[in-house]
Amino acid sequence: MAPQDFLIQYLPILIFIAVASAVSAGMIIMSLLAGPAKPDSEKLSAYECGFDAFTDARNKFDVRFYLVTLLFIIFDLEIAFLFPWAISLKEIGLFGFWSMMAFLGVLTVGFVYEWKKGGLEWE
Repeated sequence: MAPQDFLIQYLPILIFIAVASAVSAGMIIMSLLAGPAKPDSEKLSAYECGFDAFTDARNKFDVRFYLVTLLFIIFDLEIAFLFPWAISLKEIGLFGFWSMMAFLGVLTVGFVYEWKKGGLEWE
């Protein structure tokens, strides 16, 4: 395979990066030009998850923050591993299938734990 043929395979990726960069730069420039810049004390104040910033870093957090984090990690890991697994399922065979079932079983145990602890109940 010639080097030119090898590099031409990356052309769609380069086009995608160029278009994404142009769109994001355009959005940033348009927001700077079109948006009013009228800062006041409320806009410049620190924002900490919906409540005022606290002074001591050793304050206790509500357990729901950790439960939401657990839930995010469960679903984030699931998405990150399920897509490549589904693409390569024919090549990895039965061993790959059962390995993913074991992984999903562990994630299901984490999800059930989250459910039992009340992480899915919003107040």
